[in-house]
Amino acid sequence: MKRHIKVDFQAAAIPEFPDSLITKEKYSDLLPVGAVYGPNGGGKTNLLQALSCLISTVVKPIHDLEKNRLPLIMQQRIPYAPFLFDEESSGEPTEFQVYFRTGENEYRYYLALYKDEVVSESLDRKKIGGKKPAHIFDRERDEISLGASLSRANINTSVNAKMPFLSFLAINYNLPVIAEVQEWFESCIIRSYANPSAERQIMVSDNEAFKSQIVRLLNDMGIDITDYRFDEEEKQLFLRRTVQNKSYELSYGEESDGTKKLIAVLPVLLVALQEGRLVIIDELDAKLHPKLLRYVISLFKNRKVNRNGAQLLFTSHDMATMKNTVFRRDEIWFAVSNENHVSEIYSLYDIRCEDNERVNSTAAFDKQYLEGRYGADPYLQNMLSGGGWK
Repeated sequence: MKRHIKVDFQAAAIPEFPDSLITKEKYSDLLPVGAVYGPNGGGKTNLLQALSCLISTVVKPIHDLEKNRLPLIMQQRIPYAPFLFDEESSGEPTEFQVYFRTGENEYRYYLALYKDEVVSESLDRKKIGGKKPAHIFDRERDEISLGASLSRANINTSVNAKMPFLSFLAINYNLPVIAEVQEWFESCIIRSYANPSAERQIMVSDNEAFKSQIVRLLNDMGIDITDYRFDEEEKQLFLRRTVQNKSYELSYGEESDGTKKLIAVLPVLLVALQEGRLVIIDELDAKLHPKLLRYVISLFKNRKVNRNGAQLLFTSHDMATMKNTVFRRDEIWFAVSNENHVSEIYSLYDIRCEDNERVNSTAAFDKQYLEGRYGADPYLQNMLSGGGWK
């Protein structure tokens, strides 16, 4: 039995925060942010890992052979893992499909894996405003057919069963259509702060403009540093503060957990905002005060800051941020595991009330979520009312 999970960044026709949307003439509006909520074990992380698995499966062989087009790739390898709680589906290929927009084109990329081998793969392209998509290539195991944009090139279609044909083309040929797709995959940023080691992966730069932006963002968040430096001999980052006209330095290790999290995540987000990248972050809210999380979200929802259409997809347990003053209804997603341990993914906008009306945009999202009205935490109301304790 096939299990399907889906997240959509296309904006619904609703009135909330119209000035935050990513808009362009002739293009459908896109959301800058998607937040995924749900109980432990509900499938939040699996959703992000599925998308991350697809991205890293394409990018890893390209990067390993140093054929990447972007100088800065911020990803981690997410291994392929099928759904194991069903004998039928665990013996079937795992399928991934992503639609994305880059340049003047929209692409659909499909990949099916089974036991680490490519079973099926295809890439289609449609010009923005166009009606009919064009096939770039189709693959069924070792049978590959090329679309018109590739058929005129002298392309070898003999590829290792474990390698995506998209990666093979990016490594071996200089083809404009493949380069455009390759750069989108390479631009995606993947971070998991469920793993404490992620906070030790700090990106520093000697570029003064970049440094000043990081310092300004930290100051806006209440972290009053005046400068930072990386000591090459000690392999240590130091943050400088001025107190009563005297300058003091603290090492990164001496800072609070929240400050260390901000130092780790802000440079990543700044790169995304400057270059219009997609950022996928598991547990973005870990160790962050709700006000700081709101500030991070606001960076992506502010067109003056997010001028290049960057997008943020993250998981969270922070109820204090689940507000109609922070999110549109289509920016909030829920992940819940049913009695068969199958995850269901749906947006707040998809939910219908008893009168078949949608959840009102003025509703107290956090309160209704805790009451179990959205289905993503059916046991939480019982615990809060005392029913979970004997």
